[in-house]
Amino acid sequence: MSSVERNTKEWQDLDVAHHLHPFTDPKYFDTKGPLVVTRAEGSYVWDSNGRKILDGMAGLWCVNVGYGRKELIDASHKQMQELAYYNVFFQSSTPPQIELSRVLAELTPGDLNHFFFTNSGSEANDTIIRMVRHFWEVEGKPEKHIFIGRTLGYHGSTLAATSLGGMQAMHDMGKSLLPGFEHIMHPHHFANGKGQTREVFGIKAAQALEEKILELGADNVAAFVAEPVQGAGGVIEPPATYWPEIQRICKKYDVLLVADEVICGFGRLGHWFGSQAYGIEPDLMPMAKGLSSGYLPIAAVAYSARIQKGLQKGGLFSHGYTYSGHPVACAVALANIKLIKDEKLIERVHDETAPYFRKRLNEAVAGHKLVGEVRGAGLLAGVQLVKDKKTGELFDSAENVAVRCRDHCLERGLIMRAVGQSMVASPPLIITKAEIDDMIDILIASLDQTAKDMGVA
Repeated sequence: MSSVERNTKEWQDLDVAHHLHPFTDPKYFDTKGPLVVTRAEGSYVWDSNGRKILDGMAGLWCVNVGYGRKELIDASHKQMQELAYYNVFFQSSTPPQIELSRVLAELTPGDLNHFFFTNSGSEANDTIIRMVRHFWEVEGKPEKHIFIGRTLGYHGSTLAATSLGGMQAMHDMGKSLLPGFEHIMHPHHFANGKGQTREVFGIKAAQALEEKILELGADNVAAFVAEPVQGAGGVIEPPATYWPEIQRICKKYDVLLVADEVICGFGRLGHWFGSQAYGIEPDLMPMAKGLSSGYLPIAAVAYSARIQKGLQKGGLFSHGYTYSGHPVACAVALANIKLIKDEKLIERVHDETAPYFRKRLNEAVAGHKLVGEVRGAGLLAGVQLVKDKKTGELFDSAENVAVRCRDHCLERGLIMRAVGQSMVASPPLIITKAEIDDMIDILIASLDQTAKDMGVA
């Protein structure tokens, strides 16, 4: 039955009756129905009531080339007709998977010229855990098995990826923190670096890694994993001194460096990968989301020649997924990358839209009485909400200030996301300056209304 045969209330009632939403308290639907999205084009989605909404989150950080792109739709259709599915197990391959590997090897930094395909960022990070531990076993160092991540790091929601990440609520649910995973502080200057310059704090935050390695013993630490800019943790951009010090420490103790590019990859920061924006030289690099702009599920792990050499002498690699390297998903990813190249979206983000986005945020939003900090990079933004602008005092978490602001944005026709006491944005790379202006105008009006709700004068 198509959407035109049901009204919004019917869709909502059916959804609540049969569907468990990710990262949602089911009680939310005791008083509200879900947003039912029925179509999309460009930077906009439409709900089941026909309301046009600017998608300031690009779906879930992923619809980089925007909605309704015929090039991707046609690529899917053509590949579906030729070869809808075949697996890459047992020494088999398909032309789209082979060609995508070649194209990615041209884009990835350093010698990350080898790829393992998965269906999501969570699976990519699970793959990294198994791959890295297998690598160290092959190298005769099986005791190097501990992964170090960061608080508020997000690397997926499978059991292993949850442990790799640093989200306390995820660890708490079902006692989901596995052994062999440790975490250090996240490099958020506003929250953790008061009284220090950004530069000094960046060094200090990075040196927390060295302290943890020494605590655990370097012979026990397999890898450090981090996003170039933390996304789901609230869009936390590290100080300029952070990544160089992290790299020095990893090299000193022979700890593999994993740069999680699931959000930052494919143009979000005005480079193909966030690692290129920060001069990071990772040993492994998971990618997803922007790889196909969310049109079909696909992800990959890029890894270095060093890792490949180890795997080649390690015997059977006992790992994989039914849909690894799915030919239709690979064909769409190829069309997506071609589209990014043809429309020069990386250059456009780097030279035009990201600088304009940051300028408008700093000029129009940063001075708002409810805003303590505007942060981020490229087309990633975090807006810290505060009770007292002068002192940086936060609201009580039970007041749900960011959720209130998010709801006001939606009422006015803008999708943003509430993370803790911050509003975050990740618009499509095709967003125009006029659409950025609309986005900022709606955000300001929503901040004004939220300030009234909270009694902030």
